[in-house]
Amino acid sequence: MSACARISSCEPLRPGGGSPAPRIAWRSDAIAALLARPDVWTAGALGERGTTALPSGHAPLDAALPGGGWPLGTLIELFAPDAPTPVWPLLLPALARQQQRPDGIVALVNPPYAPYGPALAACGLAAQHIVSLRGASAAEQLWATEQALGCTSVGAVLAWLPRAHSSALRRLHLAAARRGDGLLFALRPPHAAGEASPAPLRIALTLDTAGETLVLNVLKRRGPRLAAPLHLPAQPPALRALLAASAARRAQPPHGAAQVLPLATHAAQAPHDAVDRVAVAA
Repeated sequence: MSACARISSCEPLRPGGGSPAPRIAWRSDAIAALLARPDVWTAGALGERGTTALPSGHAPLDAALPGGGWPLGTLIELFAPDAPTPVWPLLLPALARQQQRPDGIVALVNPPYAPYGPALAACGLAAQHIVSLRGASAAEQLWATEQALGCTSVGAVLAWLPRAHSSALRRLHLAAARRGDGLLFALRPPHAAGEASPAPLRIALTLDTAGETLVLNVLKRRGPRLAAPLHLPAQPPALRALLAASAARRAQPPHGAAQVLPLATHAAQAPHDAVDRVAVAA
């Protein structure tokens, strides 16, 4: 007999007492004990019990996440299209905080662009404590991510996994749980949001039409679904100032006599690092 059937079979309390009273009290105690478990929460509330989290640095996001921040020791999925959707500004505050620990190395697995050191330093993330791992195949990327999670000097892992299956994600989720105190972000294409995943937190990222606001649609969390997406600045103030200074420096005319050149000599060049793209896209 299922739990629902057993509960529904309880007889109502009778005026003046009777045998059903202890039976219903026992059922109530059993339900209360079940709800007291750290891995159980009601559908209308955030599942904060047993959750260890690191503040994200964004107050609206922390208020929407169980535990008040990015959960540690678990898989977090972020779905974003290719650049210019900015991922780094969303993660930089937590990564900078995590980097203050003895195991503060940040491991990047298969990043699409090389991170720009001055931009990261402006947001508090030391470039000398960042390592980059490459994998040509999905299996190699999975192996590199698992190795980074198992390294005691690594406190956060960002893995770009465009071809990961649910079984691979489960392996990463279990590896993060064994570690317990690290951050694990899996960055995946938008179409992967419709696939099965063990990740307790899944967020889709987009930019607004003006390119100044990052829109977060929380697809899955331990709690009720949000009524509306969250809106965060696409660029932190320090990064915005750095990009503005870089753009102003490039706009300055060269020293010496001015020279008019044919338009064809100004062909656009492909970006070589993340800061050349909008908002340090990754």
